[in-house]
Amino acid sequence: MGLRLGDEAPNFQAKTSIGDIDFHDYINNSWAVLYSHPADFTPVCTTELGRTAQLKGEFEKRNVKVLALSVDAVEEHLKWIQDINETQHTSVDFPIIADQDRKVAELYDMIHPNASATATVRSVFVIGPDKKVKLTLTYPASTGRNFYEILRVIDSLQLTAEYSVATPADWKDGEDVIVVPAIKTEDIPAKFPKGFTEVKPYLRTTPQPNK
Repeated sequence: MGLRLGDEAPNFQAKTSIGDIDFHDYINNSWAVLYSHPADFTPVCTTELGRTAQLKGEFEKRNVKVLALSVDAVEEHLKWIQDINETQHTSVDFPIIADQDRKVAELYDMIHPNASATATVRSVFVIGPDKKVKLTLTYPASTGRNFYEILRVIDSLQLTAEYSVATPADWKDGEDVIVVPAIKTEDIPAKFPKGFTEVKPYLRTTPQPNK
């Protein structure tokens, strides 16, 4: 059985491109994105790691630490990083985990045997400061991830963790949000002084409260 939302993200110790880490100690009180790659020196992964590095500032302002994983050795990671930096015009400085024994891949159910018996699929785990799994995404090896979507989800997770709201379809940071059904309509003004719109008794919207 794979990890489910709300489960504690398993801790592990690993060698990485920036040295040995203990996962829980490394993320400390930050949010984290842990995502896997089928192998080093693969074309889609090269673009993904490059995109992550290019978005470094976006992850930092959200207090998110990013960790990538591949089943190759640290020595290979370091060579691959040179290629990524050259071809994607960036600088990768976040850790790439060396998972040669597939210990982490198995902990996080990153190998789907019907897709590949040996290579990890493109798994994404967003983990909160409480070390709980907040979101999972799984892509096939042939499809590169949309990192703007990952940032969008993190914005929603961080907002909804702080306020009694949910985010509608295609929501982006700064747009109106939905007041959760547990709040009575008569109680909304006290909680959301920016006002609200009652579309239906069960669908009430309000401006994003932290903007």
